[in-house]
Amino acid sequence: MVCPTVALPGICGEITGSSFRLPQSRTGSRHRGKKSETRIETDYLHWALREFSGYIAADELYDGPFCVLSIVDNRHYKRLLYDVLDHDPTHVDIMRFFHRFKNILDSRGLTLQGITTDASPLYPKPIREVFGDIPHQICRFHVIAELTRTILRAVAKVRKTLHTHIPSVPRGRPRAGKDSRCAQKKKRLEHKIAQLFEHRYLFVQHRLTPREARSLRRISRGQPSLRTLREIMDEVYRLFDRRCRTDTALAKLRSRVRRFKAVGKKLQKLFSPSVEKALTFLDEELLPSTSNAVERGNRRHRKMQKTVYRVRAMSILRGRIALDMFRDAQAENRNGTSHLLHLDRAG
Repeated sequence: MVCPTVALPGICGEITGSSFRLPQSRTGSRHRGKKSETRIETDYLHWALREFSGYIAADELYDGPFCVLSIVDNRHYKRLLYDVLDHDPTHVDIMRFFHRFKNILDSRGLTLQGITTDASPLYPKPIREVFGDIPHQICRFHVIAELTRTILRAVAKVRKTLHTHIPSVPRGRPRAGKDSRCAQKKKRLEHKIAQLFEHRYLFVQHRLTPREARSLRRISRGQPSLRTLREIMDEVYRLFDRRCRTDTALAKLRSRVRRFKAVGKKLQKLFSPSVEKALTFLDEELLPSTSNAVERGNRRHRKMQKTVYRVRAMSILRGRIALDMFRDAQAENRNGTSHLLHLDRAG
């Protein structure tokens, strides 16, 4: 028996028996990335550079065998340029990428005022050769994260030192006298080591509540080096509050570290050039101190990779990034439309 075909009004499809067939959806059927990629340096850049701030953030994102280089306006959070490499970037790749961006700025009569990157050694030399002597800021979040790891390693070394002082106690119930005192000392040191491990975050946390401050004083009792580490971490956070110049802030912190020789050996990171470049923004009021603008795009890329599984080839990766950039350009119109619809719905 052949089931009849029924046509439904207003729907360009048909029902054949128990199956309902619709024409193929055109949404997402064509990959528009190639067309978007050709319009990046024309239509998109015309929109993105319309209110160029003069300050950019640059970063690289590793995605399997590929590496995505990105430049973002660090004050308006607009992605400006990108490139996809099939190998790890070198100074030549970064220099070629920066030359491409500089030619775009020169063709529009724009100038670059400052650049923010992470602490990667890929950027200082190409920046000097392409853009000349411009302020180069290293993201303070990256530097603080590195100093935080250094402080935590110093705390771990104190724990290991305490562990060597734990006396050996014979098995069984300790006898009165020396064995009992050794057992009590062992228990006390093990508890102190456990407390230092459990509350190690107190040595690097930015702000402490009164209760956390009391806990820190309790677990660091008898260990002046631990309290010194916390004081130095407070000084590190004060470096980035824009209340002093770079030279003044660094001189005060480094003199404090040199005063405590036992701790100073563990904190040689404070004497590295990257810390000085992380404080460039203290002398440049308009220079952003972080590369969060470009990191946001990297986080969006990671999120996209979890859902769009076909973005694994270089050509598709380029097109997908271009599509995402055009989505940013259309966000203003979408937000305006959504706002009008909400107002209309509210009466």
